[in-house]
Amino acid sequence: MPRSLWGWGNVESLPPLASVAKRATMLGELDALTPTPFEPSSLPKPRVEVPKAVASFATSEALPRAALARGMSYPDRFRGFSGDFSSAPDLVLTPRDASEVTRALEACEAAGLAVTPFGGGSSVVGGVEPRLGPGHRGAASLDLSALSKVREVDDVSRLALIEAGAFGPALEAQLAARGLTLRCFPQSFEFSTLGGWIATRAGGHFATLHTRIDDLVHSVRLVSPRGVLETPRFPSSGAGPDPKRLVLGSEGTLGVITEAWMRVQPRPTHRAQASVNFERFDDAVAAARALAQSGLYPSNCRLLDPIEALLHGVALDGTAVLLLAFESSDHGLSAWIDRALELARSHRGRSEGGAQLRETARGGDAQAEDWRKAFLEGPYLQDALICLGVIADTFETACTWTAFPQLYASVNDAMTQALSRVCGGGAVSCRFTHVYPDGPAPYFTFIGKARAGAELTQWAELKQCASNALQAAGGTITHHHAVGRVHRDGYLRESPPAFIEALRAVKSQLDPSGLLNPGVLFPER
Repeated sequence: MPRSLWGWGNVESLPPLASVAKRATMLGELDALTPTPFEPSSLPKPRVEVPKAVASFATSEALPRAALARGMSYPDRFRGFSGDFSSAPDLVLTPRDASEVTRALEACEAAGLAVTPFGGGSSVVGGVEPRLGPGHRGAASLDLSALSKVREVDDVSRLALIEAGAFGPALEAQLAARGLTLRCFPQSFEFSTLGGWIATRAGGHFATLHTRIDDLVHSVRLVSPRGVLETPRFPSSGAGPDPKRLVLGSEGTLGVITEAWMRVQPRPTHRAQASVNFERFDDAVAAARALAQSGLYPSNCRLLDPIEALLHGVALDGTAVLLLAFESSDHGLSAWIDRALELARSHRGRSEGGAQLRETARGGDAQAEDWRKAFLEGPYLQDALICLGVIADTFETACTWTAFPQLYASVNDAMTQALSRVCGGGAVSCRFTHVYPDGPAPYFTFIGKARAGAELTQWAELKQCASNALQAAGGTITHHHAVGRVHRDGYLRESPPAFIEALRAVKSQLDPSGLLNPGVLFPER
Protein backbone atom coordinates (compact mmCIF):
# COMPACT_ATOMS: atom_id res chain seq x y z
CA MET A 1 0.00 0.00 0.00
CA PRO A 2 1.58 3.37 -1.00
CA ARG A 3 2.73 5.81 1.70
CA SER A 4 1.39 9.33 1.68
CA LEU A 5 3.94 11.98 0.71
CA TRP A 6 2.23 14.64 2.83
CA GLY A 7 0.32 12.84 5.57
CA TRP A 8 0.47 9.91 7.92
CA GLY A 9 0.92 6.34 6.79
CA ASN A 10 -0.90 4.68 3.94
CA VAL A 11 -2.83 6.70 1.37
CA GLU A 12 -5.84 4.38 1.44
CA SER A 13 -6.23 4.51 5.24
CA LEU A 14 -7.55 8.09 5.38
CA PRO A 15 -10.94 7.91 7.18
CA PRO A 16 -14.09 9.09 5.35
CA LEU A 17 -14.23 12.88 5.61
CA ALA A 18 -18.00 12.91 6.19
CA SER A 19 -17.69 10.77 9.32
CA VAL A 20 -14.86 12.93 10.66
CA ALA A 21 -16.88 16.11 10.03
CA LYS A 22 -19.73 14.70 12.16
CA ARG A 23 -17.32 14.32 15.10
CA ALA A 24 -16.29 17.98 14.80
CA THR A 25 -19.78 19.49 14.69
CA MET A 26 -18.77 22.12 17.28
CA LEU A 27 -16.80 23.83 14.48
CA GLY A 28 -19.84 24.26 12.25
CA GLU A 29 -19.97 23.42 8.57
CA LEU A 30 -16.71 22.10 7.12
CA ASP A 31 -15.75 21.97 3.44
CA ALA A 32 -13.50 19.29 1.99
CA LEU A 33 -10.22 20.43 0.43
CA THR A 34 -8.00 18.57 -2.01
CA PRO A 35 -4.26 18.09 -1.48
CA THR A 36 -1.98 19.51 -4.16
CA PRO A 37 -0.66 16.61 -6.28
CA PHE A 38 3.07 16.06 -5.95
CA GLU A 39 5.14 17.28 -8.87
CA PRO A 40 8.87 16.46 -9.03
CA SER A 41 9.41 19.94 -10.41
CA SER A 42 8.28 21.38 -7.05
CA LEU A 43 11.55 20.22 -5.47
CA PRO A 44 14.52 22.58 -5.51
CA LYS A 45 17.43 21.33 -7.59
CA PRO A 46 20.17 19.59 -5.56
CA ARG A 47 22.85 22.06 -4.50
CA VAL A 48 25.56 19.40 -4.53
CA GLU A 49 26.42 16.20 -6.36
CA VAL A 50 26.45 12.75 -4.77
CA PRO A 51 29.95 12.17 -3.31
CA LYS A 52 31.70 9.29 -5.08
CA ALA A 53 32.50 7.56 -1.78
CA VAL A 54 28.78 6.93 -1.14
CA ALA A 55 27.48 6.65 -4.71
CA SER A 56 26.49 2.99 -4.23
CA PHE A 57 23.90 3.85 -1.56
CA ALA A 58 22.97 7.48 -2.26
CA THR A 59 20.57 9.23 -4.62
CA SER A 60 19.44 12.72 -5.59
CA GLU A 61 16.23 11.53 -7.31
CA ALA A 62 13.05 13.48 -6.62
CA LEU A 63 10.79 10.89 -4.97
CA PRO A 64 13.19 9.73 -2.22
CA ARG A 65 14.06 13.35 -1.48
CA ALA A 66 10.37 14.30 -1.19
CA ALA A 67 9.66 11.35 1.11
CA LEU A 68 12.34 12.54 3.55
CA ALA A 69 11.56 16.26 3.34
CA ARG A 70 9.92 16.61 6.75
CA GLY A 71 8.27 14.95 9.73
CA MET A 72 4.63 14.77 10.86
CA SER A 73 3.89 17.97 12.80
CA TYR A 74 0.88 20.03 11.74
CA PRO A 75 3.09 22.52 9.81
CA ASP A 76 4.91 19.61 8.14
CA ARG A 77 1.69 18.00 6.99
CA PHE A 78 0.04 21.24 5.94
CA ARG A 79 3.02 22.26 3.81
CA GLY A 80 3.01 18.85 2.14
CA PHE A 81 -0.77 19.06 1.66
CA SER A 82 -0.17 22.41 -0.07
CA GLY A 83 2.52 20.97 -2.36
CA ASP A 84 5.45 22.66 -0.61
CA PHE A 85 8.51 20.36 -0.67
CA SER A 86 11.11 23.12 -0.44
CA SER A 87 12.67 21.48 2.64
CA ALA A 88 13.70 18.34 0.74
CA PRO A 89 17.32 17.23 1.26
CA ASP A 90 19.79 17.45 -1.61
CA LEU A 91 20.73 13.79 -1.17
CA VAL A 92 19.31 10.67 0.45
CA LEU A 93 21.78 8.09 1.72
CA THR A 94 20.56 4.59 2.62
CA PRO A 95 23.43 2.74 4.35
CA ARG A 96 23.11 -1.04 4.49
CA ASP A 97 25.28 -1.58 7.56
CA ALA A 98 27.16 0.32 10.26
CA SER A 99 30.32 0.61 8.16
CA GLU A 100 28.35 2.48 5.51
CA VAL A 101 27.00 4.81 8.19
CA THR A 102 30.60 5.68 9.02
CA ARG A 103 31.39 6.19 5.31
CA ALA A 104 28.34 8.43 4.96
CA LEU A 105 29.39 10.68 7.85
CA GLU A 106 32.97 10.89 6.54
CA ALA A 107 31.85 11.75 3.00
CA CYS A 108 29.32 14.35 4.17
CA GLU A 109 31.81 16.01 6.49
CA ALA A 110 34.36 16.20 3.68
CA ALA A 111 31.75 17.67 1.31
CA GLY A 112 30.43 20.18 3.85
CA LEU A 113 26.93 18.64 4.10
CA ALA A 114 24.59 18.71 7.07
CA VAL A 115 23.28 15.24 7.98
CA THR A 116 19.84 14.41 9.37
CA PRO A 117 19.34 10.83 10.63
CA PHE A 118 15.90 9.63 9.49
CA GLY A 119 14.05 6.58 10.85
CA GLY A 120 10.31 6.58 10.21
CA GLY A 121 9.90 10.34 9.95
CA SER A 122 7.18 10.46 12.62
CA SER A 123 8.66 13.44 14.49
CA VAL A 124 6.04 16.04 15.43
CA VAL A 125 8.57 18.59 16.74
CA GLY A 126 10.65 19.48 13.67
CA GLY A 127 13.29 16.89 14.46
CA VAL A 128 13.92 15.41 11.00
CA GLU A 129 13.58 18.30 8.57
CA PRO A 130 16.92 18.84 6.79
CA ARG A 131 18.51 22.14 7.77
CA LEU A 132 21.85 23.75 7.08
CA GLY A 133 24.20 24.90 9.81
CA PRO A 134 27.00 27.46 9.46
CA GLY A 135 29.27 26.65 6.52
CA HIS A 136 27.20 23.82 5.05
CA ARG A 137 26.91 23.58 1.27
CA GLY A 138 23.92 21.23 1.26
CA ALA A 139 21.82 18.77 3.27
CA ALA A 140 21.75 14.97 3.30
CA SER A 141 19.15 12.76 4.95
CA LEU A 142 20.39 9.43 6.28
CA ASP A 143 17.64 6.84 5.72
CA LEU A 144 18.24 3.99 8.20
CA SER A 145 15.42 1.72 7.04
CA ALA A 146 17.83 -0.88 5.62
CA LEU A 147 19.13 -1.60 9.14
CA SER A 148 16.05 -3.56 10.11
CA LYS A 149 17.01 -6.95 11.55
CA VAL A 150 16.77 -8.60 14.94
CA ARG A 151 20.33 -9.88 14.78
CA GLU A 152 20.62 -11.96 17.93
CA VAL A 153 18.45 -13.15 20.82
CA ASP A 154 19.68 -14.18 24.26
CA ASP A 155 16.74 -16.22 25.57
CA VAL A 156 18.38 -16.82 28.95
CA SER A 157 18.92 -13.13 29.75
CA ARG A 158 15.88 -12.04 27.72
CA LEU A 159 17.86 -9.66 25.54
CA ALA A 160 17.75 -9.01 21.80
CA LEU A 161 20.23 -7.20 19.56
CA ILE A 162 18.13 -5.12 17.16
CA GLU A 163 19.19 -2.81 14.34
CA ALA A 164 18.04 0.79 14.71
CA GLY A 165 16.10 1.01 11.44
CA ALA A 166 13.62 -1.72 12.39
CA PHE A 167 10.03 -0.44 12.21
CA GLY A 168 7.66 -1.42 15.02
CA PRO A 169 5.62 -4.11 13.18
CA ALA A 170 8.69 -5.78 11.61
CA LEU A 171 10.54 -5.73 14.91
CA GLU A 172 7.63 -7.34 16.76
CA ALA A 173 7.10 -9.93 14.02
CA GLN A 174 10.72 -11.06 14.30
CA LEU A 175 10.51 -11.27 18.08
CA ALA A 176 7.14 -13.04 17.96
CA ALA A 177 8.77 -15.94 16.12
CA ARG A 178 10.68 -16.53 19.37
CA GLY A 179 7.61 -15.97 21.57
CA LEU A 180 8.95 -12.57 22.70
CA THR A 181 7.96 -8.92 22.60
CA LEU A 182 9.73 -5.60 23.23
CA ARG A 183 6.48 -4.26 24.71
CA CYS A 184 6.91 -0.74 23.32
CA PHE A 185 3.89 0.49 21.39
CA PRO A 186 3.87 4.26 20.81
CA GLN A 187 1.00 5.65 18.75
CA SER A 188 3.48 5.99 15.87
CA PHE A 189 4.34 2.25 16.17
CA GLU A 190 3.40 1.39 12.59
CA PHE A 191 5.69 4.00 11.02
CA SER A 192 8.50 4.59 13.50
CA THR A 193 11.75 2.79 14.29
CA LEU A 194 13.70 1.54 17.26
CA GLY A 195 16.47 4.08 16.67
CA GLY A 196 13.91 6.87 16.58
CA TRP A 197 12.36 5.68 19.84
CA ILE A 198 15.77 5.68 21.55
CA ALA A 199 16.87 9.01 20.06
CA THR A 200 13.68 10.73 21.24
CA ARG A 201 13.11 8.87 24.54
CA ALA A 202 9.76 7.71 23.22
CA GLY A 203 6.91 6.76 25.52
CA GLY A 204 5.09 3.52 24.82
CA HIS A 205 1.41 2.72 25.15
CA PHE A 206 1.79 1.23 28.64
CA ALA A 207 0.78 3.61 31.37
CA THR A 208 2.78 2.57 34.45
CA LEU A 209 6.11 1.09 35.51
CA HIS A 210 8.25 0.73 32.32
CA THR A 211 6.53 3.50 30.40
CA ARG A 212 9.24 4.59 27.98
CA ILE A 213 12.05 3.20 25.87
CA ASP A 214 14.66 4.29 28.46
CA ASP A 215 13.63 1.39 30.67
CA LEU A 216 14.13 -1.17 27.89
CA VAL A 217 17.61 -0.21 26.61
CA HIS A 218 20.32 -2.57 27.89
CA SER A 219 23.16 -1.26 25.70
CA VAL A 220 23.35 0.99 22.66
CA ARG A 221 25.79 1.70 19.82
CA LEU A 222 26.16 5.18 18.33
CA VAL A 223 28.37 6.10 15.37
CA SER A 224 29.61 9.68 15.64
CA PRO A 225 31.83 11.68 13.27
CA ARG A 226 34.66 11.06 15.73
CA GLY A 227 34.20 7.36 16.38
CA VAL A 228 31.91 4.78 17.89
CA LEU A 229 30.31 5.13 21.33
CA GLU A 230 29.17 1.70 22.51
CA THR A 231 27.89 1.38 26.06
CA PRO A 232 28.81 -1.58 28.31
CA ARG A 233 26.45 -4.54 28.67
CA PHE A 234 25.39 -4.70 32.31
CA PRO A 235 21.91 -5.16 33.80
CA SER A 236 22.79 -2.27 36.11
CA SER A 237 25.86 -0.37 37.26
CA GLY A 238 26.75 2.30 39.78
CA ALA A 239 29.92 3.32 37.95
CA GLY A 240 29.43 7.04 37.59
CA PRO A 241 27.05 8.77 35.15
CA ASP A 242 25.52 6.25 32.75
CA PRO A 243 26.83 6.70 29.17
CA LYS A 244 23.49 5.42 27.82
CA ARG A 245 21.97 8.65 29.06
CA LEU A 246 24.05 10.59 26.55
CA VAL A 247 22.50 8.64 23.70
CA LEU A 248 18.93 8.51 24.99
CA GLY A 249 17.22 11.68 23.83
CA SER A 250 20.18 12.88 21.73
CA GLU A 251 17.86 13.31 18.72
CA GLY A 252 20.51 12.71 16.07
CA THR A 253 22.74 15.57 17.26
CA LEU A 254 25.64 13.50 18.63
CA GLY A 255 25.72 10.57 16.24
CA VAL A 256 23.71 7.89 14.51
CA ILE A 257 22.24 5.02 16.54
CA THR A 258 22.89 1.81 14.59
CA GLU A 259 21.83 -0.96 17.00
CA ALA A 260 20.92 -1.69 20.59
CA TRP A 261 20.61 -4.62 22.94
CA MET A 262 17.05 -4.40 24.23
CA ARG A 263 15.25 -5.99 27.18
CA VAL A 264 12.52 -8.27 25.84
CA GLN A 265 9.96 -10.50 27.54
CA PRO A 266 7.58 -13.36 26.79
CA ARG A 267 4.44 -12.38 24.96
CA PRO A 268 1.50 -11.97 27.34
CA THR A 269 -1.13 -14.71 27.48
CA HIS A 270 -3.38 -13.35 30.25
CA ARG A 271 -5.28 -10.09 29.94
CA ALA A 272 -7.87 -8.26 31.99
CA GLN A 273 -9.58 -4.98 31.19
CA ALA A 274 -12.43 -2.74 32.24
CA SER A 275 -13.73 0.78 31.83
CA VAL A 276 -15.04 3.04 34.56
CA ASN A 277 -17.26 6.12 34.07
CA PHE A 278 -17.22 9.15 36.38
CA GLU A 279 -19.74 11.95 36.62
CA ARG A 280 -17.07 14.29 38.02
CA PHE A 281 -13.63 14.60 36.41
CA ASP A 282 -12.05 15.35 39.81
CA ASP A 283 -13.17 11.93 41.05
CA ALA A 284 -11.66 10.28 37.99
CA VAL A 285 -8.33 12.04 38.63
CA ALA A 286 -8.36 10.89 42.26
CA ALA A 287 -9.00 7.31 41.11
CA ALA A 288 -6.12 7.46 38.63
CA ARG A 289 -3.82 8.74 41.36
CA ALA A 290 -4.88 5.97 43.73
CA LEU A 291 -4.12 3.38 41.05
CA ALA A 292 -0.75 4.95 40.21
CA GLN A 293 0.24 4.82 43.87
CA SER A 294 -1.21 1.36 44.59
CA GLY A 295 1.64 -0.80 43.29
CA LEU A 296 -0.77 -2.69 41.00
CA TYR A 297 1.00 -1.39 37.86
CA PRO A 298 -1.77 -1.64 35.27
CA SER A 299 -0.57 -1.79 31.67
CA ASN A 300 -3.25 0.77 30.81
CA CYS A 301 -4.59 3.45 33.11
CA ARG A 302 -5.80 5.97 30.54
CA LEU A 303 -8.15 8.69 31.71
CA LEU A 304 -10.26 10.62 29.16
CA ASP A 305 -11.94 13.84 30.18
CA PRO A 306 -15.55 14.27 28.98
CA ILE A 307 -14.63 16.14 25.78
CA GLU A 308 -11.91 13.63 24.88
CA ALA A 309 -14.35 10.75 25.45
CA LEU A 310 -16.92 12.51 23.27
CA LEU A 311 -14.52 13.36 20.43
CA HIS A 312 -13.38 9.75 20.18
CA GLY A 313 -16.85 8.25 20.53
CA VAL A 314 -15.98 6.41 23.76
CA ALA A 315 -18.69 8.03 25.91
CA LEU A 316 -21.48 10.31 24.66
CA ASP A 317 -23.12 11.07 28.03
CA GLY A 318 -20.70 13.71 29.32
CA THR A 319 -18.83 11.39 31.68
CA ALA A 320 -15.08 10.98 32.06
CA VAL A 321 -13.82 7.47 31.32
CA LEU A 322 -10.95 5.57 32.92
CA LEU A 323 -9.68 2.67 30.79
CA LEU A 324 -7.92 -0.06 32.74
CA ALA A 325 -5.97 -3.10 31.58
CA PHE A 326 -3.52 -5.63 32.97
CA GLU A 327 -1.46 -8.26 31.15
CA SER A 328 0.89 -11.08 32.08
CA SER A 329 2.68 -14.04 30.53
CA ASP A 330 2.82 -15.80 33.90
CA HIS A 331 -0.42 -15.63 35.85
CA GLY A 332 -4.11 -14.85 35.82
CA LEU A 333 -5.14 -11.29 36.64
CA SER A 334 -8.53 -11.42 38.30
CA ALA A 335 -7.15 -10.24 41.67
CA TRP A 336 -5.43 -7.25 40.06
CA ILE A 337 -8.40 -6.04 38.00
CA ASP A 338 -10.81 -6.65 40.90
CA ARG A 339 -8.70 -4.51 43.25
CA ALA A 340 -8.33 -1.80 40.58
CA LEU A 341 -12.12 -1.65 40.15
CA GLU A 342 -12.55 -1.56 43.92
CA LEU A 343 -10.27 1.50 44.07
CA ALA A 344 -12.10 3.19 41.19
CA ARG A 345 -15.52 2.57 42.74
CA SER A 346 -14.30 4.00 46.02
CA HIS A 347 -13.93 7.29 44.11
CA ARG A 348 -17.52 7.16 42.82
CA GLY A 349 -16.72 5.42 39.55
CA ARG A 350 -19.17 2.99 37.95
CA SER A 351 -18.24 0.01 35.81
CA GLU A 352 -21.37 -1.52 34.42
CA GLY A 353 -19.52 -4.13 32.38
CA GLY A 354 -17.18 -5.16 35.19
CA ALA A 355 -13.90 -6.92 34.55
CA GLN A 356 -13.25 -8.77 31.30
CA LEU A 357 -10.68 -11.57 31.46
CA ARG A 358 -9.15 -12.78 28.20
CA GLU A 359 -6.53 -15.19 26.97
CA THR A 360 -6.14 -13.38 23.62
CA ALA A 361 -5.01 -9.96 22.50
CA ARG A 362 -8.42 -8.70 21.38
CA GLY A 363 -11.95 -8.67 22.67
CA GLY A 364 -13.39 -7.47 25.94
CA ASP A 365 -14.79 -4.22 27.22
CA ALA A 366 -16.50 -2.25 24.44
CA GLN A 367 -15.29 1.19 25.59
CA ALA A 368 -11.71 -0.06 25.82
CA GLU A 369 -11.93 -1.55 22.32
CA ASP A 370 -13.35 1.73 20.96
CA TRP A 371 -10.41 3.55 22.49
CA ARG A 372 -7.86 1.07 21.08
CA LYS A 373 -9.26 1.71 17.60
CA ALA A 374 -9.30 5.49 18.10
CA PHE A 375 -5.73 5.43 19.44
CA LEU A 376 -4.33 3.72 16.35
CA GLU A 377 -6.37 5.87 13.96
CA GLY A 378 -5.41 9.14 15.67
CA PRO A 379 -2.66 10.20 13.24
CA TYR A 380 -4.95 9.53 10.25
CA LEU A 381 -7.64 11.64 11.90
CA GLN A 382 -5.35 14.68 11.85
CA ASP A 383 -4.88 14.21 8.09
CA ALA A 384 -8.65 14.09 7.60
CA LEU A 385 -9.11 17.28 9.63
CA ILE A 386 -6.49 19.05 7.50
CA CYS A 387 -8.54 17.99 4.46
CA LEU A 388 -11.55 19.67 6.12
CA GLY A 389 -9.76 22.96 6.76
CA VAL A 390 -9.25 22.32 10.48
CA ILE A 391 -6.15 22.99 12.58
CA ALA A 392 -5.78 19.95 14.81
CA ASP A 393 -2.81 19.20 17.02
CA THR A 394 -1.74 17.81 20.37
CA PHE A 395 0.70 18.71 23.13
CA GLU A 396 1.60 16.87 26.27
CA THR A 397 3.34 17.41 29.58
CA ALA A 398 3.93 15.87 33.00
CA CYS A 399 3.42 17.46 36.41
CA THR A 400 2.91 16.50 40.03
CA TRP A 401 -0.50 15.40 41.28
CA THR A 402 -0.50 18.52 43.45
CA ALA A 403 0.05 20.78 40.44
CA PHE A 404 -2.40 19.02 38.09
CA PRO A 405 -5.75 20.65 39.04
CA GLN A 406 -4.40 24.17 38.46
CA LEU A 407 -2.51 23.11 35.32
CA TYR A 408 -5.62 21.49 33.83
CA ALA A 409 -7.76 24.54 34.55
CA SER A 410 -5.24 27.15 33.39
CA VAL A 411 -4.21 25.31 30.21
CA ASN A 412 -7.84 24.70 29.23
CA ASP A 413 -8.67 28.35 29.90
CA ALA A 414 -5.64 29.66 27.97
CA MET A 415 -6.27 27.42 24.96
CA THR A 416 -10.02 28.12 24.91
CA GLN A 417 -9.29 31.86 24.80
CA ALA A 418 -6.59 31.37 22.16
CA LEU A 419 -8.87 29.27 19.95
CA SER A 420 -11.57 31.94 20.22
CA ARG A 421 -9.10 34.68 19.33
CA VAL A 422 -7.23 32.81 16.57
CA CYS A 423 -9.91 30.56 15.07
CA GLY A 424 -13.22 32.01 16.21
CA GLY A 425 -13.76 29.05 18.53
CA GLY A 426 -12.80 25.41 18.88
CA ALA A 427 -12.41 22.63 21.42
CA VAL A 428 -9.76 21.45 23.89
CA SER A 429 -9.67 17.97 25.40
CA CYS A 430 -7.33 16.08 27.70
CA ARG A 431 -6.38 12.53 28.58
CA PHE A 432 -3.73 10.89 30.74
CA THR A 433 -1.34 8.83 28.64
CA HIS A 434 0.81 7.70 31.57
CA VAL A 435 0.51 7.88 35.36
CA TYR A 436 3.29 7.81 37.93
CA PRO A 437 3.19 7.71 41.73
CA ASP A 438 4.18 11.40 41.82
CA GLY A 439 2.12 12.72 38.92
CA PRO A 440 0.30 12.21 35.61
CA ALA A 441 1.23 12.88 31.98
CA PRO A 442 -1.68 14.96 30.61
CA TYR A 443 -2.04 14.97 26.81
CA PHE A 444 -4.11 17.78 25.29
CA THR A 445 -5.80 17.94 21.88
CA PHE A 446 -7.07 21.16 20.30
CA ILE A 447 -9.03 21.81 17.12
CA GLY A 448 -10.17 25.01 15.43
CA LYS A 449 -11.10 26.29 11.99
CA ALA A 450 -8.27 27.39 9.73
CA ARG A 451 -8.34 30.56 7.64
CA ALA A 452 -7.13 30.11 4.10
CA GLY A 453 -3.61 31.48 3.79
CA ALA A 454 -3.15 31.95 7.55
CA GLU A 455 -2.95 28.30 8.69
CA LEU A 456 0.71 28.25 9.74
CA THR A 457 0.48 31.61 11.52
CA GLN A 458 -2.61 30.41 13.40
CA TRP A 459 -0.90 27.17 14.42
CA ALA A 460 2.23 28.99 15.61
CA GLU A 461 0.17 31.29 17.86
CA LEU A 462 -1.78 28.38 19.32
CA LYS A 463 1.37 26.30 19.88
CA GLN A 464 3.13 29.20 21.60
CA CYS A 465 0.13 29.73 23.86
CA ALA A 466 0.14 26.03 24.80
CA SER A 467 3.87 26.02 25.57
CA ASN A 468 3.66 29.16 27.70
CA ALA A 469 0.64 27.85 29.62
CA LEU A 470 2.30 24.51 30.38
CA GLN A 471 5.47 25.99 31.74
CA ALA A 472 3.66 28.71 33.70
CA ALA A 473 1.64 25.98 35.42
CA GLY A 474 4.68 23.88 36.36
CA GLY A 475 4.61 21.26 33.60
CA THR A 476 7.44 20.08 31.38
CA ILE A 477 7.55 21.24 27.77
CA THR A 478 7.27 17.63 26.59
CA HIS A 479 6.68 14.22 28.12
CA HIS A 480 7.28 11.94 25.12
CA HIS A 481 7.21 13.97 21.90
CA ALA A 482 10.89 15.01 22.16
CA VAL A 483 12.43 18.46 21.70
CA GLY A 484 13.40 18.90 18.07
CA ARG A 485 13.22 22.55 17.04
CA VAL A 486 9.58 23.19 18.04
CA HIS A 487 10.20 22.62 21.77
CA ARG A 488 13.78 23.88 21.82
CA ASP A 489 13.12 27.19 23.58
CA GLY A 490 11.06 25.47 26.25
CA TYR A 491 13.75 22.83 26.76
CA LEU A 492 16.38 25.55 27.20
CA ARG A 493 14.16 27.33 29.75
CA GLU A 494 13.66 24.27 31.92
CA SER A 495 17.27 22.94 31.71
CA PRO A 496 20.06 24.31 33.93
CA PRO A 497 22.33 26.57 31.83
CA ALA A 498 25.43 24.73 33.05
CA PHE A 499 23.96 21.47 31.75
CA ILE A 500 23.31 22.95 28.30
CA GLU A 501 26.92 24.17 28.15
CA ALA A 502 28.13 20.69 29.14
CA LEU A 503 25.94 19.21 26.40
CA ARG A 504 27.41 21.64 23.88
CA ALA A 505 30.88 20.45 24.93
CA VAL A 506 29.89 16.84 24.27
CA LYS A 507 28.54 17.89 20.87
CA SER A 508 31.85 19.62 20.09
CA GLN A 509 33.76 16.49 21.04
CA LEU A 510 31.68 13.98 19.04
CA ASP A 511 30.67 16.26 16.15
CA PRO A 512 33.21 19.10 15.96
CA SER A 513 32.10 20.13 12.46
CA GLY A 514 28.47 20.44 13.56
CA LEU A 515 27.18 18.35 10.66
CA LEU A 516 24.53 16.39 12.59
CA ASN A 517 20.97 17.76 12.79
CA PRO A 518 21.81 21.48 13.09
CA GLY A 519 19.48 23.41 15.39
CA VAL A 520 17.90 20.42 17.13
CA LEU A 521 18.00 20.47 20.99
CA PHE A 522 19.98 23.74 21.04
CA PRO A 523 20.72 26.43 18.47
CA GLU A 524 24.00 26.60 16.64
CA ARG A 525 26.41 29.19 18.01
